[in-house]
Amino acid sequence: MPRTRSGVPTYGSNIYTTDAIVDPYPHYAALRKLGPVVWLSKHRVYALPRFAECKAVLRDDKTFASERGVALNALTNHLSRGTTLGSDGAEHDQRRKLVAHRLLPRALRGIDDDVQAQAARVVETALTQGEVDGVEDLACALPMAVVPDLIGWPREKRANLLPWGGATFDVLGPMNRQALKSIPASLRMLAYARRVVRERSLIEGSVGHEVLLAADAGTVSLAECAPLMIDYIAPSLDTTIGAIANALHLFASHPDQWQQLREDPGLIPGAVNEIVRYESPLRAFARRAAVDSEIAGHRIPAGAQVLVLYASANRDELEWDAPDTFDIRRDAIRQLGFGHGAHACAGQGLARLETQAMLWALAERVERIELSGQPTWAINNIIRRHEHLPLKLITA
Repeated sequence: MPRTRSGVPTYGSNIYTTDAIVDPYPHYAALRKLGPVVWLSKHRVYALPRFAECKAVLRDDKTFASERGVALNALTNHLSRGTTLGSDGAEHDQRRKLVAHRLLPRALRGIDDDVQAQAARVVETALTQGEVDGVEDLACALPMAVVPDLIGWPREKRANLLPWGGATFDVLGPMNRQALKSIPASLRMLAYARRVVRERSLIEGSVGHEVLLAADAGTVSLAECAPLMIDYIAPSLDTTIGAIANALHLFASHPDQWQQLREDPGLIPGAVNEIVRYESPLRAFARRAAVDSEIAGHRIPAGAQVLVLYASANRDELEWDAPDTFDIRRDAIRQLGFGHGAHACAGQGLARLETQAMLWALAERVERIELSGQPTWAINNIIRRHEHLPLKLITA
């Protein structure tokens, strides 16, 4: 087994090729077999493929910092300054509080009925079409009807949100061809967000409008407002779209699980955890060691990056029984697909609400979900979701 000088096993394959993005699980299994810490020689980063080490690092944001370390390339880490994702400690907490109160369970109860009604309308429209694209007609339709209004994004530029948002994730990987192709779109999103802030064209009463008011009050700088807009809206769309599309694909591929869910809709909240565990919408984010440290007995030098492989941790044989089996009755509440610790996804409550609403609406009307063509995966360094998902929705 090849090893680095510090005794950490080395993995020489590139886990960010197109083939590895489409089918990452053989890579994750190989990494977990090598050990709790593995040196990725292609990316010069310490990978954490197992559950215990991922969770421990996510809980210790003082030792393993997000600032200048979330992306696997220096350019994006530089551009991420001023965002919630790219900050730590009191600075991170201050930025997170600007939006977190709007995403607490109590606040979300105020929009629950609206989200349920939107989901019912999305499903009703899809049922009139016969064959649908599960991504465009279902997974995108609900978040796009909810999130932009909540954040306050101007209505005339919403058609660009999905490609722009995907690009902002793509550039968080290594500076490969995929990331390079995405730089122009991510910069266009930043430029437009700066224009929105400059013209104060965010919807009044929205999360974004509250950020502007915080800048007026001196709580945050005006320069932080545009990155924060992107910080809030891109994850709120892409991760939820990924979760809903993955749910559709899984239930089409596991009809017995769909029948169990239809017979007992009370399983839906737990099913969402299992969906996110089995097909994590986010592959991985990095952290940077602030000081010399150790993980599972391996020395990690100050300044080194560690790659927290959420999707691999959620299939760890040491943590889960039969991890490659999709089982909606599994207790998967501890899955790491929404992150953990200080940087756990602030919008996970909204993502759960939307995904559950979609499953409720489908379960009421749809007897079977069937694939009507070959699904294709979106090629993105970070996001795990389908590009196209041809489906038939069979009613009773």
